[in-house]
Amino acid sequence: MKKYDLIVVGGGLSGVNASVAASRAGMSVLLIEKSGALGGAMSNSLVYPFMRYWTTDTETNEKKYLSGGIFKEMLNKQKEMCLNTNDMNFSPEHFKFILDELTSEAGVDVLFHTTLYDVVNDDRKIKSIKVIAGSEKLELSADFFIDTTGDGNLFYIAGCDYQLGRESDNLCQPMTTCFRMSGVDLKLYHAESRNIHKLYCEKQQSGEITNPREDILTFDGIGEGILHFNTTRIVKLNPTDPFDVSKAEKAAREQIFEITNFLKEASPAFKNSTVISVASDIGVRESRKLRGEHILTEEELKNCTKFEDGIALGNYDIDIHNPAGSGTSHYYFKPGEYYSIPYRSLLPKELDNLLVAGRCISATHEAQASVRIMPICACMGEAAGLAIAVAKQTNTNTHTLDTGIVREKLKSNGAILEI
Repeated sequence: MKKYDLIVVGGGLSGVNASVAASRAGMSVLLIEKSGALGGAMSNSLVYPFMRYWTTDTETNEKKYLSGGIFKEMLNKQKEMCLNTNDMNFSPEHFKFILDELTSEAGVDVLFHTTLYDVVNDDRKIKSIKVIAGSEKLELSADFFIDTTGDGNLFYIAGCDYQLGRESDNLCQPMTTCFRMSGVDLKLYHAESRNIHKLYCEKQQSGEITNPREDILTFDGIGEGILHFNTTRIVKLNPTDPFDVSKAEKAAREQIFEITNFLKEASPAFKNSTVISVASDIGVRESRKLRGEHILTEEELKNCTKFEDGIALGNYDIDIHNPAGSGTSHYYFKPGEYYSIPYRSLLPKELDNLLVAGRCISATHEAQASVRIMPICACMGEAAGLAIAVAKQTNTNTHTLDTGIVREKLKSNGAILEI
């Protein structure tokens, strides 16, 4: 059995960035992914587009980006393909090629269709993990590990402390199955959207629409006549309970066809439309969150805290979809405002060779609602990968490494830690 310097569990943007950053720094890296493509939420759950990852200068109104490094490389690769994209829009299928290319060029070993089921711990370290790859049971060992599973599967099985959902009742933000329709008259749809929304609310009040979401959330930019929907809402089910998730998958698909049938009746914009894609995995906004060395809070975000060990920036609004029903609350950051995410929020208390990156870092329910977006998760992943490389090269561990070195390496690689 080959032993790696680092094993990264979870092939979303956090996992890809972590594995590429570590491999470029000289580490031998294995990235394992449960599906057959990299990208995580964007590939499996059709999450689209990129949410805001910039602020504006209060004097010049100039756009100031908060996410750079390997994430920016991904965007540049899109531009090289001459794709019609912008700072928010991206081509989901092209991105799969981009992520394959990045990991291959960096020399990362990738193992698809692989599911974690057990962890071997000893003396504050993970020694190995046990996985099912296809029909094979494998035991994989490494000096260091990174959990980028989104649900915290690795740190959970390894016995680390965590919080499920919000602190008051453990309810998580709703799950959503995204879907897409083609043949939509987009110009007519946008002209009629206010009337469609009014009719939707009337149907909801009469019980003809069962989806508790308060509006129909859509995005375009994928292609001509294609409309992306992020509008199903499944509440009060546990995203870490396989039986609850199975119920959620079915319930969300029922909502999809409820909505599409409504739209065909409500507007001629959908006269020639059809459903062309439904996410294979329901999208999860929130589930387990590490209780690590530092729990990032709503107050720290609102105060625009800049931590000495900050490894990523953000200013996406504190966007909380009601875990119990209808309604979405927002706290928007003003122009020029942003916060940092401390390295310590990636650091479990219990283990010396594990880091956590992505939406399952150590944060409160409210803070996680802002840091969970894909650009920020990508940057956290890159920081985790470089941190592991620093620990390996300086003969330290995840608790004793010099975060100043990590920050300097991030900045030299084009990451944005201050503006």
